[in-house]
Amino acid sequence: MFRRITLAALRRYDELGELDGEHGWDAEAWTDALGPYFTEHAELGTGPDARGPAMLIIETGPAAWRVRQIIDDPAGDHDWGITAEIDLAASDASGAAAVRILAVGQL
Repeated sequence: MFRRITLAALRRYDELGELDGEHGWDAEAWTDALGPYFTEHAELGTGPDARGPAMLIIETGPAAWRVRQIIDDPAGDHDWGITAEIDLAASDASGAAAVRILAVGQL
């Protein structure tokens, strides 16, 4: 999830689209979702606080985990984030987290 935060901070929407385009989150979708964030905030934090456990919410389930990576905004509001589902069986099969973005935006 933090890889997406890093790419968002750099505004590398094309690379975000490569990660998530299969599930409808292409570069244009990422641009549209994050545009309002960057209208409100000049930057997106990627420092130690942004990587800390307080910025990641994980709800575990038997088949999937629902996660929310909170964005560390400069105002400290922490009201923006990326919500995703991690498919556990697909993750085991591929050897990497099988992430499907569900939403990007303000709470």
